[in-house]
Amino acid sequence: MAIISSKKQPPEPNGEPKQQRESAKAPPPENLLQSEAAIHEQGKPEESIRPQRFADYIGQKDLKDVLDIAIKAAKSRNEVMDHLLLYGPPGLGKTTMAMILASEMGVSCKITSAPALERPRDIVGLLVNLKPGDVLFIDEIHRLSRMTEEILYPAMEDYRLDITVGKGSSARIRSIPLSKFTLVGATTRVGALTSPLRDRFGLIQKLRFYEVEELTQIVLRTADFLQTTVNPDGAIEIAKRSRGTPRIANRLLKRVRDYAEVKSCIEINEIVAAEALELYQVDPCGLDWTDRKMLSVIIENFNGGPVGLETIAATTGEDTQTIEEVYEPYLMQIGYLSRTPRGRIATKAAYQHMGFKPPNEQLSLL
Repeated sequence: MAIISSKKQPPEPNGEPKQQRESAKAPPPENLLQSEAAIHEQGKPEESIRPQRFADYIGQKDLKDVLDIAIKAAKSRNEVMDHLLLYGPPGLGKTTMAMILASEMGVSCKITSAPALERPRDIVGLLVNLKPGDVLFIDEIHRLSRMTEEILYPAMEDYRLDITVGKGSSARIRSIPLSKFTLVGATTRVGALTSPLRDRFGLIQKLRFYEVEELTQIVLRTADFLQTTVNPDGAIEIAKRSRGTPRIANRLLKRVRDYAEVKSCIEINEIVAAEALELYQVDPCGLDWTDRKMLSVIIENFNGGPVGLETIAATTGEDTQTIEEVYEPYLMQIGYLSRTPRGRIATKAAYQHMGFKPPNEQLSLL
């Protein structure tokens, strides 16, 4: 049994209790270029700036055309739309697409995530309470437990729920009919899904990265919502540093807005946006301090590579998983880093971006 003293904590030399002083510490700085949604962004203005219709959704034209056909076909037959699997990097709009899908179909959208469905009764409660035509959105669906996944199989195919009642020799299976619904799964790792689950989706679509022109429109739209004056040049400057991801673009816009308000800027133009993002150490190509540190280590310490992942992690102070999953993909996407069997190699474009003279001859990648 824990014993709790009723005495007040003695004050510190500065007159404040220790607990109060520790709680007043400023939170660690956020990673502006992290494409996952931060905790404080969930369920707040991040939700309200989401478009509600396909007409307001910017980008992903091919995906919108496919879903528009599927929605119109389902409505003409008075049926529910087929199950949909959306995959791609985080921050590209998978959740938004699911909410728009439900809005266009005129039904409700129930949102959950795979880690929240730990026990079978969690998914059973969701499925039983679905109304005809409802959309059930499961984020990070590749993280479903095996038992939960088995429950989904008959629910997706036959719209029924198989429950085992009793134990031992008296056990029997009871089938409960479910309302017809549409399951929308989202994942960043489509290869991690089991084949039986992946094959039960009628539509499997990938979300691609956004072009600068599309991100510029997104920045201008969000600026109108936030009642912030941004001219086209300022929006382009923010879009170029957003790594092709709308979530990052909106996050950078909010930080630039803070800078403009503190500096009493009338509007956010190219100069104001550049100054603000330089303050947050986001360069014109969207690289942050760690990205540049990785490249400079490979170029200066190891003559451009090849160098092993463990060595890079030890030199930069980052763990290998963070480097491999957070920093390397974008560096490889823009052509600044090559991953070879012998290790990582900085490309000629990386030399030029970092201000180094490229070598005359680079080592073979084999």
